[in-house]
Amino acid sequence: MTTARLGRVDLLPMVTRGFFLALIAFVIFGPLANLVLWAFAERWYFPNKLPNEYGLSFWYRVFQPRGNALASLGTSVWIAVLTVLFSLAVAVPAGYALARLRLPWRAGILLLFLLPQAVPNMPVYVNIARVFYTIGLNGTVAGVVLVHAAHGLVLAVWIASAAFAAVDASLEEASRNLGASPWTCFRTVTLPLAAPGLIASAIFVFLESLDEFTGTYFVGVPDVTTLPLLMFNASMGGNYQIASITALLLLVPSIAFMLVVERFLKPEVLAMVGR
Repeated sequence: MTTARLGRVDLLPMVTRGFFLALIAFVIFGPLANLVLWAFAERWYFPNKLPNEYGLSFWYRVFQPRGNALASLGTSVWIAVLTVLFSLAVAVPAGYALARLRLPWRAGILLLFLLPQAVPNMPVYVNIARVFYTIGLNGTVAGVVLVHAAHGLVLAVWIASAAFAAVDASLEEASRNLGASPWTCFRTVTLPLAAPGLIASAIFVFLESLDEFTGTYFVGVPDVTTLPLLMFNASMGGNYQIASITALLLLVPSIAFMLVVERFLKPEVLAMVGR
């Protein structure tokens, strides 16, 4: 085989690999690039491939008090924080019990927390809205938090149980042998060691709540307006600049928190999920 033919054979895998990497990059970053273009486009008419004019006037409109973006962002963050607190209040004792106690039907309990993900969201939210309307929770922050927590508990309980299961039981036994009470052992040994997994679960719940739209739409409208609802209203009204700006505002905390999750969610914790 000649040297030229050998070069072509070696070059083919590199070209193929480069093509697939470029295709993956386009699939991931193409929509993001389009989002950024719309966020800074003053005018963009078909069939032009790029905006006719760039500017910041829509950013100014979004951050004006009457633009309602900052108020909606504050509402989204507040609901997400409350959802995290509620989810962790349930997930920490539930996760510890599932990881440390010999509970009957343990696998069934874990699967029970998966039911909100297994059932289609739309009919569930419609019926929840009916129930909440009769008891006065429709159009309230508390009602929206409960809907968000229904999905957040899936992540919180499963990751919390994995975090507690990853803690070496011998460390707890050593603490008890030195005279520590069960509560002191949990507070000073178990909880700090499980904290990275619990922080990761809190971040996942926060991001899930921050981006939640369907449940908020059926339960919160018209009194509770979050940033995803604002983005939806702008998109339906054909105001793609406002929708793109609000989407970017939602994207920033998602990327930042996922980098934090990568640091805290360790492989040994992931290996214990579902065990």
